[in-house]
Amino acid sequence: MEAKTGLRPGLNRRLFIKAGATALALPAIAKHGFAQEKFVCKIAHTEGIGTPITNAFDAWAKVLNERSEGRIDAQHFPAAQLGGLAEALEGSRIGTIQVTTAGPDSEEAIAPEIAAFGGAPGFIYKNEAHVDAVLQGELGQKCSDIAREKTGVEFVAYGETGFRHILSKNPVASLDDLAGVKIRVPQLRIWVDFWELLGAAPTPLPYSEQYSALSTGIIDAIDSDVFSIVGFKFNEQANNLTLTGHWFLPKAVRVNAAWLYSLPEDLRTMFRETAKEAFAEQRRVNRSMASDTLEQLKGLGVNVQSLPAEELAKMEEKTAKLYDDFGSKSPETAEMIKQIRALG
Repeated sequence: MEAKTGLRPGLNRRLFIKAGATALALPAIAKHGFAQEKFVCKIAHTEGIGTPITNAFDAWAKVLNERSEGRIDAQHFPAAQLGGLAEALEGSRIGTIQVTTAGPDSEEAIAPEIAAFGGAPGFIYKNEAHVDAVLQGELGQKCSDIAREKTGVEFVAYGETGFRHILSKNPVASLDDLAGVKIRVPQLRIWVDFWELLGAAPTPLPYSEQYSALSTGIIDAIDSDVFSIVGFKFNEQANNLTLTGHWFLPKAVRVNAAWLYSLPEDLRTMFRETAKEAFAEQRRVNRSMASDTLEQLKGLGVNVQSLPAEELAKMEEKTAKLYDDFGSKSPETAEMIKQIRALG
């Protein structure tokens, strides 16, 4: 005898089929919902608007959003919008900022053995081929491994701002012209030591304060790559550029390791791969645009000169003792400096 349901014959069967189809679809719905879990990725740094490294971060953020199909929400904050370098570094360590960039020398206090990768203690990198041999090989991976272990960040790629030069209010044509010059340095001991050995008066300041410090006379000079001079308009306050190439500053793309490992494996793999792709292109662009940017500075009224070879040799000679001083921090640091120099 047919059960009385209060429904027309045949409707029960249709409802059953519909309910069954809905039940079968539930795992797919649940899976789709899981796939759409969002991971916010704040990318914050102090690099100038329009510079190759900022453009690379902008392009990478778009790639992350597109290839993850929205699962990663990459948000880009350049030019110290979320604070200066100290805030960006601390944020990347504790996870309030997921990604930033800085030279490996920023880890001088925590991991001195990797500080040398950031150009310390000056003249360690001979040319761009030397940079690539170090950072794109086994030593670069070792640097990232040490950073992850000691600081809680992983270096997923290496960009660069290139060789640094002296931008000053008064011309610098020799070492004698550096005597007593108040030159801005990062708040790191190795940079202070470097300029003191050259007779200058190093003045530690946050990166974001350079323009105003030049304007008010707190400092007389900065050292900078050419792209940052244009990006931050430092040439408005100092218009003498002396080409020295005394320091090459790689930029480690620093990712909070805990956040990175919270990603599903497919996203984590994609994240690392796209970082390497984006910053391989950044290095190519950076190198190809350097001479054009130098010409742009000349067009803006900057007086550009090269430091004579004999004066450069004196700079390198006067600061050579820093290799031993810096290496004395630990046997690991001395060995790392030795390995980096051996590839040059």
